[in-house]
Amino acid sequence: MKISDQHADFFERVYEIVRLIPKGRVTSYGSIAKALGTPKSSRMVGWAMNASHGKHNVPAHRVVNRNGMLTGKMHFSTPTEMQALLEGEGIKVVEDKIQYFSLHYWDVTENLLNDFS
Repeated sequence: MKISDQHADFFERVYEIVRLIPKGRVTSYGSIAKALGTPKSSRMVGWAMNASHGKHNVPAHRVVNRNGMLTGKMHFSTPTEMQALLEGEGIKVVEDKIQYFSLHYWDVTENLLNDFS
């Protein structure tokens, strides 16, 4: 499937934000969408994450759903790769859910000074 220029631009803006998520922290699809000025586009952020595999410096494993669930895990090379990457950064995951999610959560809007919208 070919990505339209409009979607490609959106995806690149998503990747800019994802590259800023610190190691050992995670954010949600919705937080990224909100920071981009498109709060109802969480699903599109998910599509961007799915398309990010193989792109350099896009730590897609740091993007989870609003409840801390690893909903994107099936888009990694193995079903356990996302969890392994997170655990390698000190984040405990049990049954596909980040433990102590609020401690690891990085709110994009609160943490960025740049305006991506």
